[in-house]
Amino acid sequence: MRNHSLAAVLGCLAVVTLVGCDPATPAAKSSDTPTPAESTADPSPSAKSDKPVERKAVANFVGMGLQYAQDKAQADGFYVLKSHDSAGRDRMQAFDRNWKVCSQNYASGKTIPTDTELDFGAVKLEETCPPKDQQEPEVKGGKMPNLAGKSVKAARGALDSGTSINVTDASEDRMVLMESNWKVCTQSPSPGAALNGQPVELTAVKFDESCP
Repeated sequence: MRNHSLAAVLGCLAVVTLVGCDPATPAAKSSDTPTPAESTADPSPSAKSDKPVERKAVANFVGMGLQYAQDKAQADGFYVLKSHDSAGRDRMQAFDRNWKVCSQNYASGKTIPTDTELDFGAVKLEETCPPKDQQEPEVKGGKMPNLAGKSVKAARGALDSGTSINVTDASEDRMVLMESNWKVCTQSPSPGAALNGQPVELTAVKFDESCP
């Protein structure tokens, strides 16, 4: 009888031991709860910065070298900067020290947020600034724009990227390589003609030359 009681007690202890080690018990499951460091909840709105963007007056950059103008703009707190060719030739300002500022998209003295983009119109140092920025050609209403006097590069950029374009020298038999240095003399189709995917023919000369 005593042996049976001892066996029963040992059996109960074995069951308790097994249950305590079972990973399905509530105590084991509690370890699955994410700790505060593991929480993926969004921070409360009060934790986010609501500091307003600083506002400053725009300086007069016209007449400055492009590199100096960009450095000054950054010193003033404006870091979103771009530049374009004031002559409308679509040239890249690869070496900013070789360019000067002709125009700016915000007038000097105007107070704007410092995260506003400043855009400088520029020409090369040896060139004269135009009275106003020259507009690059643009296709409107599916009609051929007037490309005369525009750079071949700007003309190509105005047309659909799938357009077949043939450019020839209007005065000699030279290859038109640096297209931003060549201006359009004649074009086919003519200005105002409907563009239906037809090839475009252009003749051109260098900008310091006259069209024949």
